[in-house]
Amino acid sequence: MLHLSYQALITPLVACFSVLGVSALQFPRLQSLLTNEQGISLEVLQKDIKAENLRLNLLKEIPSFGYDNLMANWVYLNFLQYFGDDEVREKTGYSLSPKYFDIIIKHDPRFLGAYVGLSTSTSLYAAMPERSIKLMEEGLRNMTPQIPEKSYHIWRYKGTDELLFLGNDQAAQNSFIMAANWANNYSDPESKYITQNSYQTALFLSKNPDSRYARIATWAMILSNGVDEKTRKRVVREIEALGGKVISTPEGNKITFPPKD
Repeated sequence: MLHLSYQALITPLVACFSVLGVSALQFPRLQSLLTNEQGISLEVLQKDIKAENLRLNLLKEIPSFGYDNLMANWVYLNFLQYFGDDEVREKTGYSLSPKYFDIIIKHDPRFLGAYVGLSTSTSLYAAMPERSIKLMEEGLRNMTPQIPEKSYHIWRYKGTDELLFLGNDQAAQNSFIMAANWANNYSDPESKYITQNSYQTALFLSKNPDSRYARIATWAMILSNGVDEKTRKRVVREIEALGGKVISTPEGNKITFPPKD
């Protein structure tokens, strides 16, 4: 009995240390890249991306032995470091973003806080909106309107990708209606606003599939998520291209719409 208990304790710990060890082996290399990236050739950076790709493939297949949240949190921290390294990303792109997304969804599909950065990186920067939508659909299958709390945000992210990056107004309309229905289960001011805003966006799309108002409102949703500066600049450009304007005020961003839709 003691032997079995010892095995039960040691097996997951060994597995966890193995997983963390794979990442730890990469850390000195990553630190070196961050410190000396100005003088590193594109060839070296591409080799490093290949190594990171192999590591992510391993992390996707290795069992977590019940430590799914730990695995998801660790991979998310890795993703934040990857996404935030602007100088390297300008040279090598964001092609690994959906791989981080995939691993996190596999281990913790209810990790609500991870979705906005992962979906934005995958759709907007890696130019893989179909992959982002598929992963969000997978996550939504593990959610209800109440679990996790305010899970309606995922329907909003999904509708955003469908409208802005695929031009699928019918799918987007359905996603915004679902967001409104799920948000309607809550009585707080934010949820009430989301309910009204999502229904309004769906209504715009039902009347005019090419609605500039709907697209501006959807870009504004991305802006309201507290995005990084490079994403903010991209969103402002898109809103202005549609005839809208973004005005910074002490209370936050104010969006003005063109006179006609």
